[in-house]
Amino acid sequence: MSRFFNAINTHLRRDFAAYRAIVCIPLRTINYTSQKHVGNGDSTMVLGKRWKDAAETVIIGGGCVGVSLAYHLAKAGQKDVVLLEKSELTAGSTWHAAGLTTYYHPGINLKKVHYHSIKLYESLEAETGQAVGFHQPGSIRIASTPVRVDELKYQMARTHWHPTPQWLITPEKIKELFPLLNMDKVLAGLYNPGDGHIDPYSLTMALAAGARMYGAQIYNPALVSGLTPTSDGKWDVQTPHGTIRANRIVNATGFWAREVGQQIGFDHPTIPVHHQYVVTATVPEVKALKAELPVIRDLEGSYYLRQERDGLLFGPYEKEEKMVLQDSWVRDGVPPGFGKELFESDLDRIMHHVEMAMEMVPVLKNADIINIVSGPITYTPDLLPMVGPHQGARNYWTAIGFGYGVIHAGGIGKFLSDWIVTGEPPYDLIECDPNRYGKWTTVPYLCAKARESYGFNNVVGYPKEERFAGRPTNRTSGVYELLKGKASMGFHAGWEQPHWFYKPGDNAGYKWMEEEVAEGAYDVDISNVTEDIGVLGVAGPKARDVLQKLTQEDMSDASFKFLHCKPIQLGGINLRAIRISYTGELGWELYIPHKDMAAVYQAIMAAGEDEGIDNFGTYAMSSLRLEKGFRGWGAEMNCDTNPLEAGLDYFIKLNKHADFIGKAALQEIKAKGLKRKLSYITMETDDVDPEGNETIWLNGKVVGNTTSGAYSYTTQQSLAFAYLPVELCSVGQKVEVEMLGRKYPAMVVQEPLVLTEPTRTRLQKKSKA
Repeated sequence: MSRFFNAINTHLRRDFAAYRAIVCIPLRTINYTSQKHVGNGDSTMVLGKRWKDAAETVIIGGGCVGVSLAYHLAKAGQKDVVLLEKSELTAGSTWHAAGLTTYYHPGINLKKVHYHSIKLYESLEAETGQAVGFHQPGSIRIASTPVRVDELKYQMARTHWHPTPQWLITPEKIKELFPLLNMDKVLAGLYNPGDGHIDPYSLTMALAAGARMYGAQIYNPALVSGLTPTSDGKWDVQTPHGTIRANRIVNATGFWAREVGQQIGFDHPTIPVHHQYVVTATVPEVKALKAELPVIRDLEGSYYLRQERDGLLFGPYEKEEKMVLQDSWVRDGVPPGFGKELFESDLDRIMHHVEMAMEMVPVLKNADIINIVSGPITYTPDLLPMVGPHQGARNYWTAIGFGYGVIHAGGIGKFLSDWIVTGEPPYDLIECDPNRYGKWTTVPYLCAKARESYGFNNVVGYPKEERFAGRPTNRTSGVYELLKGKASMGFHAGWEQPHWFYKPGDNAGYKWMEEEVAEGAYDVDISNVTEDIGVLGVAGPKARDVLQKLTQEDMSDASFKFLHCKPIQLGGINLRAIRISYTGELGWELYIPHKDMAAVYQAIMAAGEDEGIDNFGTYAMSSLRLEKGFRGWGAEMNCDTNPLEAGLDYFIKLNKHADFIGKAALQEIKAKGLKRKLSYITMETDDVDPEGNETIWLNGKVVGNTTSGAYSYTTQQSLAFAYLPVELCSVGQKVEVEMLGRKYPAMVVQEPLVLTEPTRTRLQKKSKA
């Protein structure tokens, strides 16, 4: 048996209390009564500092994320930035983090967060004079199966159009960079130069030094004991030292986020997860190296491993059936005084990963263990943080739910600071919108989904993959029971929505509006009715005939025009109908109370039997809308684009007398001229189709990216929308689209390939005339 294995079974199984006395920094006793206000003329002194009774922004929480936001706001010039920390800076999850930093992220927008974090950390020591302990030996994600190699190729296709440095490297190059690896199973690696690790404590202290240098005030210990909204949208923040009147508050309290949120009526869906990592003593083979080893992530073994001084640090992600949630904190709250404490380790949970790590890095077998850390990190159901203003409470912002707070801290601090200072987010980060959750996010759902997300940390990620833990929630429409056995359901903000319907033989398988109303003093009431009203879409050339059978309302073109909305009665049920054309065919969206949806659905299906009515899901709709050249929100249209780039000029009247939101900005964009535009492309592919965010090449250079794509069953070819430089948008322009490691020929074509129903009708009338 190896020394590493023996160490785990003996050294680390000794009395945990003795171990914790070595590695834990106990919280000091906080005596608030001895730290009350001390008057000094017109000033009030608290904790040795002048107390601020008013602030532009009050940040609650002194981990790396909260301190980063204080630094960025103060550096941006905002006056009166205050951070309140209940005990010590870094208490919670920051102080015990492994400190990994990486450019890599499988998503699109969070790549920018990682990029900004690393660039900040590279310069922070020079700016503040505080050492940060930043190591950048690079990192390698190891692929040891053919499927993993395809996954790495897929990620490469989505990365080239970003500034992120990332390369697919051979086993020979991997061995050169990490000579201690057993190469028997290694097929390829995804290499990010500039990745590495940073000391979380030093990072936070450097950010705090920078925040103070630019004028922010940090108070600790300063427990927030109450939050009271005022009639003018401000907040009274109560502490044992006094009250601060804040223009806005930001909850950045890590695993205390639920408790702070509950003070104002929110149950934020965050839960602590037990995460363990092991640190070895000096390993002679490591000490003998001339350069620091890159961080490796063995995807099949589901662990990370990096150099720690002359030893190694190894951290696994257990499967969902073995990982541990601290769900008692969700029910009962975080124990008073917990801050720089650890959990007792449970080594049985990680033995499988230990064995795989020893096989991949054989020097581990003879390594002695000096430390093991088992601490809480915070998870949301989908593993992404909750960042931005929260609906339902004016000027309440969140920066919570960070499972990877160290790499997110710098970029999120900059992102939120820009949003707060300018009033708009600097780029689209909709996947981190805190309002993606709601009352449907129950504790059982939170626990099931967090367990699944942690356990799936390093599994192969497939496009359009669905995960089913905690589903369905109570957000099921009135037709869910009728359709669940007929369709493959997708999950969208808690709702179960048909992606595609089975056929015989198939296998089952930002600003956004409350703030605008308040700032503009509009006489408008906003109500979120998503829990009460569902939507059915009826589309196709015979849609009018089917609906007309069920209503006395005139559904003709003359009476019910495109994009008009009116209340109608359908089959004796009151609802609202909007004339739309989301597949390029005649259609209506029907907005129906959930209790009536099943009856309306069944009435429509019965009425359309003679016309051959059938169901369709979102995948079919996506393919159809691409054939007709319809843009999609979140793809062709998002916060990183504008309507002129997206080719929506037809819907905008810049010469109209009335003002509207965005008019001045669009006029300025038009005057400056566009640098890129949305193009419509076809591709010559084999067994792979575009889905969006693939890199586009021309003459060996990256020139753009796709936004969405699909296979066109009408024209029998692959289609995509893509943003290209204006000089490359002409019909006939040839480019290449990267997919799974290959570059496929593509060409800009005139849109659409399939005419819409209104266009066909207009051309038919013109032909007859």
